[in-house]
Amino acid sequence: MKNLKLIIALVTLTSIISCNDKRTPQLQYMPDMYVSVPYDANGVDGVKGEPVNLKPVAGTIARGGYPAYDIANTIEGAEKAKSDLKNPLEATEANLENGKAMYTIYCASCHGKKGDGNGILSQREKFEGIPNYTDRDINAGSIYHVIMYGKNLMGSHSSQLTYNERWQIVHYVEKLRTDLAK
Repeated sequence: MKNLKLIIALVTLTSIISCNDKRTPQLQYMPDMYVSVPYDANGVDGVKGEPVNLKPVAGTIARGGYPAYDIANTIEGAEKAKSDLKNPLEATEANLENGKAMYTIYCASCHGKKGDGNGILSQREKFEGIPNYTDRDINAGSIYHVIMYGKNLMGSHSSQLTYNERWQIVHYVEKLRTDLAK
């Protein structure tokens, strides 16, 4: 009987304490977990409902990104790339080795291992008229432009190759071109 009175008293006391005003904030252990600020992935502030105009810090590039390639896929753009673009990577042994590896994966099936236009697809007559690298007036800028946009039957390889891999292939193609000219 004594225990029953004690239990009833504790339940009553707990009920009275817990029945306070719910509109006023109570003690919160981690307030940022209870009341988080909503963000929209499309750049709209969830609190105000206005677009958030976040601009990157000057001189920075987005994570995993490289300078934007803003030369148009036109004849004028190809001429501009040929005259203005320079390879930002040094022609080191490591860059040439990786360029050779990427060339073997993406280019050799058509252009051949030597860059003579006699790749396996050309030998099997799947594609005709694949150019020899010595047949055309090309430089680093024009090679990069063709990798980015493609030309004639060759499609763009910009989505398969990273920024550095593209330039490494350019180094390797230039090496093949000089080797063919000998």
